Amino acid sequence: MKRRTFDGIVTLVGFGLSLFLFVAAGLMNWGYSFSDSAVSGQLAAQKISIPAATGNSAEDASTTAFFKANAGKLMTTGKQAQMYADHYLGFHLSRMATYADASTASRTASGAAAANPSDPALQKAAASALATLDTVFKGTTLRGTLLTAYAFWEIGQIARISAGVALLGGLLLLVLSMAGWVHLRRTPEDATI
Repeated sequence: MKRRTFDGIVTLVGFGLSLFLFVAAGLMNWGYSFSDSAVSGQLAAQKISIPAATGNSAEDASTTAFFKANAGKLMTTGKQAQMYADHYLGFHLSRMATYADASTASRTASGAAAANPSDPALQKAAASALATLDTVFKGTTLRGTLLTAYAFWEIGQIARISAGVALLGGLLLLVLSMAGWVHLRRTPEDATI
């Protein structure tokens, strides 16, 4: 095979891969922008204010520092959603019954109250069990929703890093392909591999 033919093929493949990486970088950057703005917009609309402390005296110093630094701020990033869900909601929910246990307790208390509607103690127990169930349900649902927002935000962050790597790879291939094109012009016609 002639050297010029081989160099031409390699150079064209390099230009093609460079173009592919530029397109991929653009698409990944678009994915990052979409993910970041969607998560930020949805979280900001909820107007969740981050507390100054979680109430967990056993938490690590970085968690304490995070909540102090973000105290009173509205939640707008996936990282804030993750910290709030795992360290604030997670801590408080860990002190309560699971949803399944709270649901069973509520059904049992409601059944006992229905069987004896004139007993104020049973009515009070049923109302208390229902309030606990409501709190656990809302807390668990909010925690799951916030962690889902965090997951989409994190995917966007990965896309941002990937876009940068693809852009650098595309630039490197473009430079190498241009060097290959210059080399192709200098290769003698009769050179072979």
